[in-house]
Amino acid sequence: MDLQDVKRLIEEGEGFELEFKRKVSSPEKIARTLSSFANTRGGIVLFGVDDDGSIVGVESEKSELDLIRESAEVLCEPAVPYSIRIIPFHRRDVIVVDVEESSDKPHYVTDELNERQVYIRVNDNTVVASKEVVKVLRDERPEKGPLMLTIGENEKRLFAYLEDHPRITVAEFAELINVSHRRASRTLTTLVRAGVIRIHTHEKTDYFTLASDDEVSAGSHTKRSRTPLRR
Repeated sequence: MDLQDVKRLIEEGEGFELEFKRKVSSPEKIARTLSSFANTRGGIVLFGVDDDGSIVGVESEKSELDLIRESAEVLCEPAVPYSIRIIPFHRRDVIVVDVEESSDKPHYVTDELNERQVYIRVNDNTVVASKEVVKVLRDERPEKGPLMLTIGENEKRLFAYLEDHPRITVAEFAELINVSHRRASRTLTTLVRAGVIRIHTHEKTDYFTLASDDEVSAGSHTKRSRTPLRR
């Protein structure tokens, strides 16, 4: 990657897999961004680029790299794998941090209050993941074995509801089948793992929809269906 490649990335604008940072202002904030990329579909952070896309560069490459390392390897658990490229720019540098989608999801971030949170990307934002999303992330780990799915009355009532309604939340499903929020959540996340419903995270409250016929068909040909978070 060279400066022209950086400029092409900047032209795309910030989004689901790209974020600009003028500098490492806070290791905690950077940890949230890096972990959110690892927990979702990967992404790139450009340090030395302002919010408007202007390239300003960073003054002290070494101090910035130390803070990035702390963010990814100390504040994130497990540590977030990443790669770094340094692009010279007018006696300064642009630091390109590339994070791949992780196979060790979910990555937690410990904040200044010693609390652990999981973050994901939703559109161009880094947001706290719900309990349901965290469960889905755990289920995406490679060591998870084949899923044995039983379709009972509760699942049938869910499918019938979604045939007539575009979406359902955990609270609505719990009320529909008269069970606890925890049990409703467990049923929904199991069905997400099976690939027959999808979880959506771009609103304040997560909701679930039926998967398309193509998604269900693809899931039926594998022991385990990966179901990435839908934007």
